[in-house]
Amino acid sequence: MDKLIYMDNAATTRVAKQVLDSMLPYFTEYYGNPSSAYTFAGRIADDVLKARGRIAEMIGAKEREILFTGGGSESDNWAIKGVADALKDKGNHIITTKIEHHAVLHTCEFLEKHGYEVTYLNVDRNGSVDLNELENAITDRTILISIMFANNEIGTIEPVKEIGEIAHKHGVYFHTDAVQAFGHVPINVDELNIDLMSTSAHKINGPKGIGFLYIRSGIKISNLIHGGAQEYSKRAGTTNAASIIGFAKAAELAAKNMDETIKYESSLRDRLIKRVTEEIPYSIVNGDLEKRLSNNANFCFRFIEGESLLILLDQNGICASSGSACTSGSLDPSHVLLAIGLPHEIAHGSVRLTISNETTIEDIDYTVDTLKRIIDRLRSMSPLYEDFVKKNREASK
Repeated sequence: MDKLIYMDNAATTRVAKQVLDSMLPYFTEYYGNPSSAYTFAGRIADDVLKARGRIAEMIGAKEREILFTGGGSESDNWAIKGVADALKDKGNHIITTKIEHHAVLHTCEFLEKHGYEVTYLNVDRNGSVDLNELENAITDRTILISIMFANNEIGTIEPVKEIGEIAHKHGVYFHTDAVQAFGHVPINVDELNIDLMSTSAHKINGPKGIGFLYIRSGIKISNLIHGGAQEYSKRAGTTNAASIIGFAKAAELAAKNMDETIKYESSLRDRLIKRVTEEIPYSIVNGDLEKRLSNNANFCFRFIEGESLLILLDQNGICASSGSACTSGSLDPSHVLLAIGLPHEIAHGSVRLTISNETTIEDIDYTVDTLKRIIDRLRSMSPLYEDFVKKNREASK
């Protein structure tokens, strides 16, 4: 394939050269186990501690409140299962939303099979939580509220600070899955009333397989992985020094360039949304247009199947994703799009385009021009679209 336009940065990102360069010495030169007692290992342990400190500083946390994990899914599992176990004598009720990542939803479903009660909150058409509904759902048995910072499919940013205020008002812990938000929007855990927060490095040009769970000091939480005394005896497993160093470098770069990146990505995102909605009939933008991640654009196109759209985009060198879970063998549309009120037939025709600071205006315009051609072609083969156009013509006479 000669042309490659990568528009799936919410799925993963390219590892930045500076990140890779920071990691390489820990594979070949400083390769010791940081938990060992000799001087050679001690130097690596010191570097890991410095990396932990740089990340902690980025979110206004303490070093010991940053616990490295294998990524966002592990962090979500640990936060929810760990609190559920630690507070089982206090209560068994958890509150989340219908639009969470499956790392949260499936963890909650697992706990339901073990005697826990879970409330799945509705969201509005933009994907935002109703704060009154949230507060009304709290009972004297509620131990945890887990609501994502920003949605991975439609980009909507939730009212995190207000959610945290409600949680603390009722003596409930607040966990947020910030995998899509960390490094993309400013986060201060104290100002936003966050008790636990999940992240992952590969969403911000860092390596895959490394994340962290922020755990506020004093939070009662059981361990998820047992074994050695790594991560202050809270998460066993040989310290992944190279990836931790890379994560810290990626976080440092993201923080340094955040304002500039948000401005640049927002301009491209808005150009993409404007061109699509003005030039492709019967297109819908999903998610809040203002409280939205700067790199996210999610559309539904009526009379189109998302699977066909993705295949044809790929044939034209464009990497994108769809709300339809076609890659998992399921023909069900996105649970997020259904939760915001879209009917199945429209939710099936979705595509998520997520950009980065490497995306160009030319990439945006090529993508829109290609979308227009593909959608015209697919609709020309759709009897439903033909009938729709025919009825509209008759109605206008």
